[in-house]
Amino acid sequence: MKPHELQRLLDVRMPFGKYQGRAIADLPGDYLNWFAREGFPRGEIGRLLALMHEIDHNGLGELLQPLRGVSSQTD
Repeated sequence: MKPHELQRLLDVRMPFGKYQGRAIADLPGDYLNWFAREGFPRGEIGRLLALMHEIDHNGLGELLQPLRGVSSQTD
């Protein structure tokens, strides 16, 4: 994992599906678990979804808290 990928979880929006437009970091765990079972899409979105699933599954969501202030300042 590269450090900038954590920021990307806050900046990149889900481009399709039920949660279209929501930041990857704000997707519910059940949705991330579904992708883990069914397969992550290819490309950056898939990598970010897999990373967010790993963070969520291991209870590491607090890692993103310091970045949330940074993200809201740039939006």
